[in-house]
Amino acid sequence: MGRKDVDVTEWYGPDAATFGDRVAAAREAAGMDVEALAIRLGVRQSTIRKWEDDVSEPRANRLSILAGLLNVSMRWLIIGEGEGLDAPTEEPVPADLSGILAEMRTLRMEMHAKAEAMGRLEKRLRGIMRSQEQTDV
Repeated sequence: MGRKDVDVTEWYGPDAATFGDRVAAAREAAGMDVEALAIRLGVRQSTIRKWEDDVSEPRANRLSILAGLLNVSMRWLIIGEGEGLDAPTEEPVPADLSGILAEMRTLRMEMHAKAEAMGRLEKRLRGIMRSQEQTDV
């Protein structure tokens, strides 16, 4: 059975796009490059890239400002619902490419989850090492 075209309302939804995808799309729709958005937000360009690459997310106060600058709702940025962008009006992606894109999104989400798990393990390890140092003193 072939994959049906993505519903317009789901183009930026949680199953089709990540937070970073929505930030990048809204930034481009607002006619800003990474540098311009970084300047307006008062953050480094690398910070914007990390958000768009789903490596990190902004704090609530930056998220609010970001949504205002991009003319979308915070809810849309976070989960893809609410006031945001319409789906692109491009030609439908061929089914074989759609499958590849879907697999890439799945891998990206899995990698993000693994990175979070790695961070939690690192935090636990540091805590253990600190307690070891304190008992050795």
